[in-house]
Amino acid sequence: MENEKISTLWTHLHWLSVLAQQGSYTAAAARLGVSKAAMSQRIAELERAAKVTLVQRTTRSLRLTEAGQRLVDETRASFEQIEQSFAQVRDLAAQPSGLVRVTAPVALARQQLVPLLAEFLKDFPEVRLELDLSDRLSALATEGFDLAIRHTARPPDTHVAWTLCETQSVLVATRAYLRRRGEPQTPADLQAHNCLHYPRSHDTPAWTFESLDRQGGERITVPVSGNFSANNSEALREAALLGAGIALMPDFSAQAALRQGKLVSVLPDWKPVGAFAESIYAIRPYSPHVPRAVAALVAHLRAGLAAGFKV
Repeated sequence: MENEKISTLWTHLHWLSVLAQQGSYTAAAARLGVSKAAMSQRIAELERAAKVTLVQRTTRSLRLTEAGQRLVDETRASFEQIEQSFAQVRDLAAQPSGLVRVTAPVALARQQLVPLLAEFLKDFPEVRLELDLSDRLSALATEGFDLAIRHTARPPDTHVAWTLCETQSVLVATRAYLRRRGEPQTPADLQAHNCLHYPRSHDTPAWTFESLDRQGGERITVPVSGNFSANNSEALREAALLGAGIALMPDFSAQAALRQGKLVSVLPDWKPVGAFAESIYAIRPYSPHVPRAVAALVAHLRAGLAAGFKV
């Protein structure tokens, strides 16, 4: 009878592990697709069966007791193996299927990824995508993401990373602004302009450029100033489109406006360096098995972004 009772608690143990991973009842319930009340009830049932408190709750925080943490630690490997085995069996199907949770930067996702994801879903109707728009670097395994799209100089060594495409920084403005204020001929001329920049620290902002028409790639760093800064390249682009000044941003944010002639390149003989990363990656936690849906999505994004964002 005792073994039969324990066998009915496998789901409860799994929910406890998800609760430990997510750190709150609300987040764990969302991850499992159940109500917060159901989540709380399962944990209470598990505690009654174990005859010991597993989760300590306050109005603001949650943490596992020593007994709860021990349960999670000793069952984690088994649940991970079950998950991998099920994913391998599911991948025997003719078409990729299942839920893929993706996190991506706001500007990149809105401007470049969403159209590609919509195309992917047409090709793979059995796959469901959940997209989290965030510039915050998420802990993928802890927060339950299958894949992160990141504009970064160096992906974490503890994860698997695929390069999706190269990218570069561009300096842009409207023709109207340049007619009004004059067109810079050298990076030093930017000191007389209203420069729209991405805030990096409390220090005076400075932009670095590398010459494209001189042997040896001469570099120059210029302090800049302006009346508008934003930690989002879409906001910088919109301010530039309104004629507010000269903006430095990733090419994926400026591509459409440059193609349409709404923005033009400034200082085309100088390459901005060091402002933004030069690669976009698809990153996932390491595991011996890559679900077919994730592999198919990465392949689709690589094909769609292969040309980069050049005008």
